[in-house]
Amino acid sequence: MIKAYAKSDVGKVREINQDFYYISEPLDEVQLYMLADGMGGYNGGEIASKIAIQTAKSYIENNFQEINKDKDSIIQLVASSMEYANMVVYEKAKESKELEGMGTTLEICLIYNNKAFIGHVGDSRIYRIRKEFMRKLTQDHSYVQKLVKDGTITQEEAIHHPQKNMLMKALGCNAFVEPDVMVRGFQKEDIFVMSSDGLTNMVPQEEIYRLAKKDIEQAPKELTEMANENGGYDNITIVVIKNI
Repeated sequence: MIKAYAKSDVGKVREINQDFYYISEPLDEVQLYMLADGMGGYNGGEIASKIAIQTAKSYIENNFQEINKDKDSIIQLVASSMEYANMVVYEKAKESKELEGMGTTLEICLIYNNKAFIGHVGDSRIYRIRKEFMRKLTQDHSYVQKLVKDGTITQEEAIHHPQKNMLMKALGCNAFVEPDVMVRGFQKEDIFVMSSDGLTNMVPQEEIYRLAKKDIEQAPKELTEMANENGGYDNITIVVIKNI
C-alpha cells in the first residue's frame, strides 16, 4: 500500500506560486505523482506548470491500458507523456506575448508493481530513502550541475553559486525536449521525496532525510516551515510517498 502527502507554498518573497503538483488517490490503478516548478514572466510559470502536469497525467491515464505492462513500455509511456506535455506548453507559449519564454521543470513518478518509473526535466529533484540512506535519483539540468560534472567547481561551491538557477533544460522552452527516464525499485518501507528547488536551496539534505524518515504525514508541512524560516526565497513544493 502506498501513502502520499504533499504541500505547496508561495514562500516569503514571490507573489505567485508557480509550482504545481498532483498525487493519485490511493485506489487509482495508475499510481501517479507529479511535481512542476514553472518559470516565466507575468503568470507564465503558473500556467506552464499546470498545463505540463495536466497534459502528462491525461496522456499516461489515456494510454496506460493500451500498452504492454513491461518495463520498456512503461518507460516509453513516461517519456512520451513528457514530450507531449512539452509540445503543448511550447505551443501555448507562442499564443501570446505575455507567455513568451515560459517553461517548467517536471518530475513524474509512476509506481507500478513495486517499481517507480521516473521522468525528469529541470532542477526539481527526486530522492529515495531506503533504510538509513537517502540518494538523489535525478541529476539537475542546470548550468551549475554541468560545472560540477566537468570538475570546474565542487559540490560545496555549487550550493552558493550565483548562477545556480540557470537551467540547461526545461519543459516547454523548445519544440523538443529529451527527458531523463529511469526505473528504480520501490520496496516496502522505501520513501520517495519529490521537491522543487524552493525546498532544496533552503533546507539541507540531512534535514529533508530526517523529517521525511520521522513522519511522512508531517514532513511536507515541517519542511515548508523550515524553508520559510531560512528565507523562503522561492515557491516550495514537496511530495512524500511511502511504500507502507
